[in-house]
Amino acid sequence: MTGDLHCHTTLSDGSLGIEETIVQAKRMGLDFLAITDHDTLSSSSRAKILGERYGVQVIPAVELSAWDKKRNSKVHILCYAPQKPDRLEGLCMKSCQIRTECAKDMIKKVLDRYPIPTDAVQKYTKGSKSIYKSHIMRALVNYGYATELYGSVNDKLFAAPHGECLVTREYPDVNFVLDLIHSSKGIAVMAHPVMFNNVELLKELIEAGKIDGIEAYHFSATVQKQKELAELAKKHDLIVTGGSDFHGLYNSTMTHIGKYVTDQENLDKIFKLIHANAQKVKQSAVKAEQ
Repeated sequence: MTGDLHCHTTLSDGSLGIEETIVQAKRMGLDFLAITDHDTLSSSSRAKILGERYGVQVIPAVELSAWDKKRNSKVHILCYAPQKPDRLEGLCMKSCQIRTECAKDMIKKVLDRYPIPTDAVQKYTKGSKSIYKSHIMRALVNYGYATELYGSVNDKLFAAPHGECLVTREYPDVNFVLDLIHSSKGIAVMAHPVMFNNVELLKELIEAGKIDGIEAYHFSATVQKQKELAELAKKHDLIVTGGSDFHGLYNSTMTHIGKYVTDQENLDKIFKLIHANAQKVKQSAVKAEQ
């Protein structure tokens, strides 16, 4: 029993739709899949129905954008199976708005440099809750100003911290995001700690008892780093997850659904915690009625 617990669709910055993603998970022989689009849980209802149709159990999930104010850097937190998802709606809307405002400013900068139509980017964002740098790059490729999504043009325009067209703003504080996840009775897992140099933050959050798991198995970490993250999780009795971070056409590196997975032992830990959270919600509802 295995599951890929980190995949994206056209609801954020993936190129495959929900159904295509689930069908591919079935082809790869996965038992479980989490669609973790950025700052939106919009896939949950449809994904559940499609998962039942194709024989893949879908875990409701979202990848939430956050900010480490101490180090002035971004953080991504994977939230699984929130029992009160409505508590995350405001946060998701705010983060999508921040991302879209940044994207609009970046598009203006790009249009000053390249004579492409003003709607060239929007045609690739249909269905997405935000606009992403990868959508902008796809428009530039389409009009012949680049030959690849991730290459010299992308680096020139959007590489942190000094890309010519890069615009960034702070996302909500990571501690606030984690508190909100637990308020929603969801499971909080730090996504790809190596990608954004979040390992120091991760250790602080572990000490504070604010994190439920670590995404140890991800393409951004070397085999040695993956081992270290897994050992750190086991030392503190945390969930160890793996996910492909699949984006389809918009992948920044070669990866596919099922490339990294979460094993049965850790899936069992997740389901145990989901059950415990669901029971807490039921108990609260009973008390409220009395």
